Amino acid sequence: MLVSNRPKDRDSAASPADGMPPVLAVRQLSVGYGAKQILAGLDLAVGAGEIFGLLGPNGAGKTTLIRAICGRLRSISGQITIDGRDSVERRALRRIGLVPQEIALFPHLTARENLMTFGRLSGLSRRRTVEALDFAMRATRLEPRADEPVHSLSGGWKRRVNIAAALLHDPALLILDEPTVGVDIDARNTLHDVIRDLSHTGIAVLLATHDLDQAQTLCARVGFLRGGRLMPCGRPASLLREAFGRRRELLVDLLEPASSPTREMLKKLRFAEQPTGMEWSRMVDGSPERQAELTRALQQTDLSIKEIRFREPGLDSLFLRLGGGDAVL
Repeated sequence: MLVSNRPKDRDSAASPADGMPPVLAVRQLSVGYGAKQILAGLDLAVGAGEIFGLLGPNGAGKTTLIRAICGRLRSISGQITIDGRDSVERRALRRIGLVPQEIALFPHLTARENLMTFGRLSGLSRRRTVEALDFAMRATRLEPRADEPVHSLSGGWKRRVNIAAALLHDPALLILDEPTVGVDIDARNTLHDVIRDLSHTGIAVLLATHDLDQAQTLCARVGFLRGGRLMPCGRPASLLREAFGRRRELLVDLLEPASSPTREMLKKLRFAEQPTGMEWSRMVDGSPERQAELTRALQQTDLSIKEIRFREPGLDSLFLRLGGGDAVL
């Protein structure tokens, strides 16, 4: 069990919904570049021990929001508080641990040496750095590779060192920007466990990701950044129930690409083609009778079908719907 060196008076199960003050509160934030407005009256609250998923396509404003929270971008209007303090205060910004998407480490130093260096650079004494390093390495499960040069580590291990470096100064808010990009599935699963464990110590986690399965697996709440605001925003299960009700996603896997006439037929039936051309999908009525009817109809086409399956819609289905790609037969 991971035991934090964080202050004991923080309720690790608290969230904004529990009536506790949020660790991160963004109120009516507007940010623009020149005449272009990127964020328009955005509201966001993340509670202690909560993992919040920040979702949206490239260009939606995720990086802009992170930069504003970290004090690297001046807003047009609105307020950001971190652990109860206005973000314009240096003490408030020191309560943030930022893990960028790019690996930011000294490659020829060991993981332990990197953490000692970052601890001292952040203003910690040598003794305090050693104490903080012990928690950070346990939290990220780094001990087995702590004394190996970073350049010899895999992408997943480097990500762990990156996260550990962001923990050294005991942040109340941990911001993770695409933390599993470029790692294999085993490393991804381990990083998921690390993130969960950190939230259990009371750290508030803001997770910016394009991996919608990851968001659905990890996050208590998610928000889709669209039009400068988070909408919709809520618990994944609630958002999916509200969007789809009893509908299911129909997936058709092919052994070979469909012929041109069949492709046109599928598109007219509102099927979406995946980039490989070997998978088609759409939302359908969830009744067993309708599913059986559609299965029979597809089997009577000239499609070279590998598999037909129905599944509960996920956040990827909701993302497609928000982009205008959803339909029901």
